[in-house]
Amino acid sequence: MAIGDGSSNGNQQSARKEIRDETTPLLPVKVEEDDGFHEFNGASFSGAVFNLSTTIVGAGIMALPASIKMLGIIPGILMIIIVALLTEASIDMLVRCSHQGKITSYGWLMGEVFGQWGRIALQASIIINNVGVLIVYMIIIGDVLSGTTSAGVHHRGILEGWFGAHMWNSRPIVLLATALLVFAPLVSFKRLDSLRYTSALSVALAVVFVVITAGIAIIKLFNGTVAMPKLFPELDGLNSIWNLFTAVPVLVTAYICHYNVHSIDNELEDRTQIKPIVRTSLVLCSSVYIATSFFAYLLFGEGTLDDVLANFDANLGIPFSSVFDDIVRVSYAAHVMLVFPIVFFALRLNLDGLLFPTSRHISHDNKRFAIITITLLTVIYLAAILIPSIWDAFQFTGATAAVLIGFIFPAMVILRDSYGIATKRDKILAVTMIVLAVLSNSVALYSDAMNIFRKKEVA
Repeated sequence: MAIGDGSSNGNQQSARKEIRDETTPLLPVKVEEDDGFHEFNGASFSGAVFNLSTTIVGAGIMALPASIKMLGIIPGILMIIIVALLTEASIDMLVRCSHQGKITSYGWLMGEVFGQWGRIALQASIIINNVGVLIVYMIIIGDVLSGTTSAGVHHRGILEGWFGAHMWNSRPIVLLATALLVFAPLVSFKRLDSLRYTSALSVALAVVFVVITAGIAIIKLFNGTVAMPKLFPELDGLNSIWNLFTAVPVLVTAYICHYNVHSIDNELEDRTQIKPIVRTSLVLCSSVYIATSFFAYLLFGEGTLDDVLANFDANLGIPFSSVFDDIVRVSYAAHVMLVFPIVFFALRLNLDGLLFPTSRHISHDNKRFAIITITLLTVIYLAAILIPSIWDAFQFTGATAAVLIGFIFPAMVILRDSYGIATKRDKILAVTMIVLAVLSNSVALYSDAMNIFRKKEVA
């Protein structure tokens, strides 16, 4: 009999021994840190909302305006809402099964339900997704501070605009300084709740970006200096229809937060709060996504770039344009820097769980903690220098690992129903999620491959 099939308590006990719990212990407990012991009585509701919201609102927000440009205003906003609702449903599936089985990590749940290979598949997917997302974060920081070239046009970075082009503000040097001076200290925390204040600040910075973008767009709209954006996509053949599906992975990636839900849940003072925390975070993040996508596309129209921050390097047609350009770019670059450690936390946890499944928790092994942290930062830094576009990275991770983490794996868990909690509605929704995920992302991958092939032919 396979481990985790739900029919044998003995097998479940065996699975628990084989599969290490990859999150922090259930709290409140005495937490051992380098400076001794102190009492941690559990994370607050607001702290959990900020941490989960920061996990969600990362770099995805920068690619959403380009998705709206491709889909049109009405289908684009509807897709943002639909993906948010599906995300809430998939997280609810994971939380209910985990609470029923007294399970404290996503990997442990997959191991209980599908055995060792289920856990490995989940951990590998999280690693691929989070590495891709963190590479995107570094690309954005490089674009903002050092500049980028898109469609043959060079967009100046903040440092280049202020001081001119120099070796010290080149992309490799700036990203290296960011990794050493900002990321290294922030990723050194061993408990997610320790990042609650930086998470709150990151959400505030995202709101600053939205408010300024909306304000500029509204002013220009009243002045009659922006054109009304298209409400629906322009379809001129089969290829244009296929291309619409390339926006789906970006939308999916923008909501992936499942890998941190258990860590947040485990640290709560009251674990029954996890569902309202998820709902609050999704409402907050969806509002930010819709506002950003609408107003950024309204402001830049068909000139909206894959990374909309790169649009803020030119005259916006309002007084003090250069000042607002810099405020927008600096605030969002700082936001991304503060999101980085939240996503990195889950990446390090799952990589350690994959490589050392029987070892003690990584937070209690300083040597292993340091080696994995330094290795991951190095790989992400090098990849961010070599990969030119956030759209390329989002399409890859969104069409592969992200859809597995966010929709397919939760649906499979509820269909297996090892804990006997799935309703008929749950199973219908799970099948629908799998079908939609597989079809839409298969078409997206096909469309991406065809676009690459056509570009090579033209070249």
